[in-house]
Amino acid sequence: LSQDDPLTNLNTAFDVAEKYLDIPKMLDAEDIVGTARPDEKAIMTYVSSFYHAFSGAQKAETAANRICKVLAVNQENEQLMEDYEKLASDLLEWIRRTIPWLENRAPENTMQAMQQKLEDFRDYRRLHKPPKVQEKCQLEINFNTLQTKLRLSNRPAFMPSEGKMVSRGDINNAWGGLEQAEKGYEEWLLNEIRRLERLDHLAEKFRQKASIHESWTDGKEAMLQQKDYETATLSEIKALLKKHEAFESDLAAHQDRVEQIAAIAQELNELDYYDSPSVNARCQKICDQWDNLGALTQKRREALERTEKLLETIDQLYLEYAKRAAPFNNWMEGAMEDLQDTFIVHTIEEIQGLTTAHEQFKATLPDADKERQAILGIHNEVSKIVQTYHVNMAGTNPYTTITPHEINGKWEHVRQLVPRRDQALMEEHARQQQNERLRKQFGAQANVIGPWIQTKMEEIGRISIEMHGTLEDQLNHLRQYEKSIVNYKPKIDQLEGDHQLIQEALIFDNKHTNYTMEHIRVGWEQLLTTIARTINEVENQILTRDAKGISQEQMNEFRASFNHFDR
Repeated sequence: LSQDDPLTNLNTAFDVAEKYLDIPKMLDAEDIVGTARPDEKAIMTYVSSFYHAFSGAQKAETAANRICKVLAVNQENEQLMEDYEKLASDLLEWIRRTIPWLENRAPENTMQAMQQKLEDFRDYRRLHKPPKVQEKCQLEINFNTLQTKLRLSNRPAFMPSEGKMVSRGDINNAWGGLEQAEKGYEEWLLNEIRRLERLDHLAEKFRQKASIHESWTDGKEAMLQQKDYETATLSEIKALLKKHEAFESDLAAHQDRVEQIAAIAQELNELDYYDSPSVNARCQKICDQWDNLGALTQKRREALERTEKLLETIDQLYLEYAKRAAPFNNWMEGAMEDLQDTFIVHTIEEIQGLTTAHEQFKATLPDADKERQAILGIHNEVSKIVQTYHVNMAGTNPYTTITPHEINGKWEHVRQLVPRRDQALMEEHARQQQNERLRKQFGAQANVIGPWIQTKMEEIGRISIEMHGTLEDQLNHLRQYEKSIVNYKPKIDQLEGDHQLIQEALIFDNKHTNYTMEHIRVGWEQLLTTIARTINEVENQILTRDAKGISQEQMNEFRASFNHFDR
């Protein structure tokens, strides 16, 4: 009997009384145990049955001995049952606690933790499980012994509590589940250790590749975001493009490393790496940075190519500007030189030639202005490109030092010189017209005076030969002729005045006459000298005649002879 199990004690007592004392089972043990105040009359009636059963002394002693024996056997069996129940409960409880531990497949994050789990499992196999194997074996022995004793006592077979049967396999099934969990646990531990070894290797590989890549990318974004091309020359832009092409090749070569990093991160995720969030974050950062590097690389290439194209366009415009500005500048300098050049002309034809050339020059000014505007248009096109595309020009036109300001300044100077040249040519033309009038005036007089002098010279010669009459008559005639010549002197003086005006006007030739003032002077002086000599000859003849007593007839004969031989 068990003090802790009144229900079983009552049922045992009722069974023994019914079997050995023929006392019917009138009470229900569950009603007695489950009721705070059992029915007293029913209990008294049942107890009185014992009294009647042991009414005789002999009979009572025998019954008592038999009851003691039965109770002793029953107590021993009860103890065996209790031991079985306790042992089975403890064993099942241990199995119940152990199986979840063995079925726990929660992975550890480190190899050290997993190795500790493996060590714990080995301790379980060496230290904790062997005693439980002995307990299971003892449980089977106790169960078989108990069943044998109950069978010898004609007692019903022992029926353990639900789930604690050995014969029906409750314990064996639980043990089998334990061993199955144990076997799966060991396999899982080994697989998990291999997985962690692989994870550690992959994680270290990921860190190495990520560190190398991050070291390579350090400063690349800042480099790609530089605006150094904004102030670069065309040659510098071409150098930057070549440098960028080399970087693009380097970038393409690093594509494999980025793909390897992403593949390792993917494998770490598939193997359920404990630090996958940080790996994924680092991988995502690398991928995002890689995408950004690609975008920045493309953007910088586009900016470099756009700047190169703009600078090439500007360079072509600069070259075209230089090619057109240089000859135009030379033309303007030549024009300024010509317009300021002093001219020396002596005829109206010469000044008309200069005027005609000047008019031809002025006729070229509209085309020259168009060329100037075209040249300035080239420069304006450069300025428009610079303003539209925000090109920061590093310097001036490398092909020429001629600036639009110089061109405009020289053009304005040319425009100012043209009317001055017009005025100078007009003044010179007026002066040449005046000179031409002087030439004509002088020529008209010289063409009269010159032949007149020549005629008079010839007349004097004839007079000296053909004179008749007395010497006194001839002398009077010559003096009259001299007087007429002397009276012509005002015209000579007038011609001298005109000649003085011509000299003052710096006129050196005259197409209107072949007579120069020097010719006229010489002719006039010769004319005066000849008439004076002729008069003197007549006067000498008169003196000779008077001194020698030569007659007029003789004198005439002498003159005729002289004149004959003078011819």
